[in-house]
Amino acid sequence: MAELPGMYDPLTHSHPGRGSAYPDSYWASGVTPMPVPALQGDRQTEVAVIGGGYTGLSCAYELAAKHAIQPIVLEANRLGWGCSGRNAGFVLNGSGRLSFSQMEQKWGSATSQGIYQEYRAGIDRVSELIHTGQITCDKTPGGYLKVAHQPRLVRQLKAQADLMQRRYQDPVRFIDTLELQRDYIKGAEAYGALLFPYCFGIHPLKLALGYADLARQAGAGLYESSPVLDWQKEGQRHRLTTPTGSVLADKVVIASNGYTLNRFHPTVDHRHFPVLSSVIVTEPLNEQQLLACGIKPGLMVMDTRALKYYYRLLPDNRILFGGRGAIAGKEANHPTYRQRLLKALCNGLPQLDGIGVDYFWSGWVSVSLDDYPRICQADEQGSIFYSMGYCGSGVSFASQAGKRLAERVAGMNSPALPFFQSPLPKFPLARWRRMGLWGFYHWGRFRDWL
Repeated sequence: MAELPGMYDPLTHSHPGRGSAYPDSYWASGVTPMPVPALQGDRQTEVAVIGGGYTGLSCAYELAAKHAIQPIVLEANRLGWGCSGRNAGFVLNGSGRLSFSQMEQKWGSATSQGIYQEYRAGIDRVSELIHTGQITCDKTPGGYLKVAHQPRLVRQLKAQADLMQRRYQDPVRFIDTLELQRDYIKGAEAYGALLFPYCFGIHPLKLALGYADLARQAGAGLYESSPVLDWQKEGQRHRLTTPTGSVLADKVVIASNGYTLNRFHPTVDHRHFPVLSSVIVTEPLNEQQLLACGIKPGLMVMDTRALKYYYRLLPDNRILFGGRGAIAGKEANHPTYRQRLLKALCNGLPQLDGIGVDYFWSGWVSVSLDDYPRICQADEQGSIFYSMGYCGSGVSFASQAGKRLAERVAGMNSPALPFFQSPLPKFPLARWRRMGLWGFYHWGRFRDWL
């Protein structure tokens, strides 16, 4: 099977490729992963996991280490090839796109308290796995800063800080403009911020490969270059066929999230919307630029736009800066999107005007119709499970989701939270999703301009 021309697009391609190399990203430039074989011949297993990213690898490790189940993981390309190896490396407290005030209105205070605890458990899960596996993934403390990009949004941040402190005993702190500019970042679009001190940064691809080592050492079988090309039921079991072999599994976990094909299996078809997020990484900043920006080492920043930008200072003094990219995969690498990100970076930090860009890449995030993810049993028999719909905030949540998936596969009960109680809803008029996204992007840019 030949590699796909251009960038893989879950809505238009019929398969995700086979053995494709990592993108030319900053993250991939710093790793030399061990080669992993493709599946050969016919195998049988209790559990097959489709997808070798955070969700699938965390699930595989948990199954093998805690539930005495030795799963087989099938990755179409390379381990961590999807968004697990392309994201910005923000380990944050949350997933989906609903605020805690929205969750309180939707489900009540007790449920939102449970969701908060699950989110914090996700952060702890990442730290635990890093410690257990001694994963050298450049774990960088410094906290996460949510910055008001316009003065009128400061009041909303203050209200959010009050809610988080009062209702959840969260150590978040509001920072006014003076302190923000003096101690954290000298930005042209920074009028106040919330500091979440417990969040931290990581090298995302090193983290994914560390999870893979943990899963392998625990007894999981890992296979690259093994896309699932056909899925058939054989009695109560599932036959997953790859280009060079097949797996007959009692249970299947779908852990491909934003890279899941539009038509892959009836339990997940049309239940998520893959959206591109793009990233640039600058050349290293010199001492003068660092002083002029005043950005605090280790700090991770996201603004309050409808179409958010996010950035961080990397350990080698480069700036990583990201935001929404193209609509379709065939346009993902167009220089327009690289230049758009660079312009936005220099608008926020004009001290960097003229800086060069050394890396530019994109990745798919999985957006759910109702703005929050699911970790669910997908069939009545209890033989198919999935987790997806992280809406672009999945490093910590995916790691925790893998643990919860393993528990469900092993027959344990899940917490009484909305993530676990229903499947992802289908998108109505699914074929028009991208037209809707085009309209949303234009509305968002107009709103942010206002």
